[in-house]
Amino acid sequence: MTRYVKAAVVQAGTVLFDTPKTLAKLADLARQASAGGAEIAVFPEAFVGGYPKGLDFGARLGSRTPGGREDFRRYYDSAIAVPGPETEEIGRIARINGLHLVVGVIERGGGTLYCTALIFGPDGSLLGKHRKLMPTALERLVWGFGDGSTLPVAETGIGRIGAVICWENYMPLLRTAMYAKGIELYCAPTADDRETWLPTMRTIAMEGRCFVLSACQYLTRGDCPSDYGAAEAEEPSTVLMRGGALIVDPLGNILVEPSFEGEAVRFAELDFAAIARGKYDFDVVGHYARPDVFRLTVDTRPQAPVSFTAPQAGERADEE
Repeated sequence: MTRYVKAAVVQAGTVLFDTPKTLAKLADLARQASAGGAEIAVFPEAFVGGYPKGLDFGARLGSRTPGGREDFRRYYDSAIAVPGPETEEIGRIARINGLHLVVGVIERGGGTLYCTALIFGPDGSLLGKHRKLMPTALERLVWGFGDGSTLPVAETGIGRIGAVICWENYMPLLRTAMYAKGIELYCAPTADDRETWLPTMRTIAMEGRCFVLSACQYLTRGDCPSDYGAAEAEEPSTVLMRGGALIVDPLGNILVEPSFEGEAVRFAELDFAAIARGKYDFDVVGHYARPDVFRLTVDTRPQAPVSFTAPQAGERADEE
């Protein structure tokens, strides 16, 4: 039986270093998506908490500056706990709009920040959390590394939803793990606004025989605080991230073409019968696999740096 899902990808920028205003903006954009009939809306990478494009956080090989430490302090204060009050607010936004939401956030875990994608159901529940496994280049200065314990594909009433963030999409083994989990709505929050991003997303859609929904921020220097020290970006009109939100179907057809003309909420109707039509001749983790030659093992255990072992019954805690 054919079923259709209307999807939205959101091309908009964070209110940098002001998380309450960013959440208010998220609420407005979610209302627009819902009013347009969407059942799922995908927001960009680091939408809540911000993607600090152009900042170097005062880092040089062997030294850091006081100003860079203050930039990080401000960024840390913009991040959110998961779960926490901000995730409750995003859940409320999902519930009142009847939307599945996929939202990029900067997550605060102890003293470390993580680039994270959250999946919410239309009842407001948090269905899954994915921490970016491999931050790229200078991102590694301000973000920690996720592990295999946060690779969810959520079973929902509109399909199986998962998220892979930005250049993680160039990690073929990660993609394979998501295909093996049966992903149907492959969400790709990103900060990559280059021409090469569209062919990457088309490749993934055809490789996984899934729908790919990618959202990128549209952000100008004028949208940032006056003291925002982005390199080579003094003019308010300078575009720091130019958008390019898109949707691709399982045979690589472009349902939403990238646009670079400002903030927007873009829509497409997804025909889920296209998944079966695509897998007819190519199922990368099924009849097109060669497990006798290639196998992938995924460690989904949390990789805690410190483990505490409780004393067994009858033992004293101070015994050596």
